Amino acid sequence: MFLEKIKSPGLAHLSYVIGADGQAAVIDPRRDIEVYEEIAAANNARITCVFETHRNEDLVSGAGLLAERTGATVYHGPNAAGEVRYAQTVRDGKAVQLGDLRLKVMETPGHTDDSISIAVYDDASGKDAVAVFTGDALFIGDVGRTDFYPERAEEVAGLLYDSLQRILALGDQAIVLPAHGAGSVCGSGMADREFSTLGHERQNNPRLQIADRNKFIKVKVAEHHYQPPYFRVMEQLNLSGTGPMHPEPAALGVDDIKSLGDQVTRIDVRTVEAYASAHLPGSLCVPEAMIPAFAGWLIKPEQRLVLIAENADQAWQAARHLGRIGLDRVEGYVAGIMDWVTAGEPFESIDFVDTATVEQRLNRQPADWQLLDVRGIDEVEASRMQEAVHTYVGELPDKLNELDSEKAYTVMCASGQRAAIAASVLERAGYKNVDVYLGSMAAWQQQKSAA
Repeated sequence: MFLEKIKSPGLAHLSYVIGADGQAAVIDPRRDIEVYEEIAAANNARITCVFETHRNEDLVSGAGLLAERTGATVYHGPNAAGEVRYAQTVRDGKAVQLGDLRLKVMETPGHTDDSISIAVYDDASGKDAVAVFTGDALFIGDVGRTDFYPERAEEVAGLLYDSLQRILALGDQAIVLPAHGAGSVCGSGMADREFSTLGHERQNNPRLQIADRNKFIKVKVAEHHYQPPYFRVMEQLNLSGTGPMHPEPAALGVDDIKSLGDQVTRIDVRTVEAYASAHLPGSLCVPEAMIPAFAGWLIKPEQRLVLIAENADQAWQAARHLGRIGLDRVEGYVAGIMDWVTAGEPFESIDFVDTATVEQRLNRQPADWQLLDVRGIDEVEASRMQEAVHTYVGELPDKLNELDSEKAYTVMCASGQRAAIAASVLERAGYKNVDVYLGSMAAWQQQKSAA
């Protein structure tokens, strides 16, 4: 018997390969499926089935592709708000045998109507479940979000409560195998640790400490989660299925970039510091590691893209991140900007400012200057700077009309990383006087505590 976990960086997506006696099942595969085939082959197993715990919102599923490549049967839960064309619908109690391993479906709606969990039994050793794939119903340190059906907010929160009781009834001994870890947009309180048991979660998971169903519903309804526009695209792709990941992006030269002109969107995937120092005019700053969290807010699937990267490897990694969320139209990449600069082409930069500068501006309160906080609302409510205007970085493109383009802006977040993304959005929209508070709230609080 074997079990291997595959983590997709940035998305904090967790998928699994489990198998015994020459057969394997894949749970919640991502679009680049080669890793699952490699794991199965290394264990002398053939992938015979694939389970999707729900119709994913934050990434493109690879289940249909695995079925095409391996002949495996894909199983998906009921009530998927449409036909999942590459999958069979399974209901509560459906079991699949892999040697002595038995995978048993449990309907666990709440996060989505089609959510299922898969209890794992070793028929050669005891009757109790040894593990459970919980999808987005139960995480380590948190439980699934329930905001995808706002018109049914209380109902779906109650459904999740009931589903969690069913999962917990499997017994404290069962290992928890969720579909996401810390950093995922599918929850906000997940532990950094990616291993746990139902017993540990029962005792330590804050949401599982709420024993009263009505109180649980009230707490869940009061939560705030952001829904990037690309979620809707993922949901549709994960009904119909999609093609394989595109090949590695091609290297482009200065003349290529100039000839493409406004036909493409320039995405700078280098570090924030590199972008601020010098970047191509009109380019958006989306550092490679931050693509999964923010590209879906800023880029539409139909946009053609050129990447500005440090090197070919970074461009390849960036293209993989983009492909996992359905952003496929990468025309190519430029390695650094020195060729562009030495060709005499124009470039731009963004200034960083420190805590002392921000404090001086706050004390003077110039009429033509504004501090702009682009953190999430939960962060702002936990530590607010009263003088700052708040607009979440992901929603900024749609809220530019709420900002005075004649003003100067200093953009802040928790550290300065998201602030740089937001500053690039402002700059691309024609805002002429924008800088970034490097260190942002972390630096501000450090300075205040030292004083």
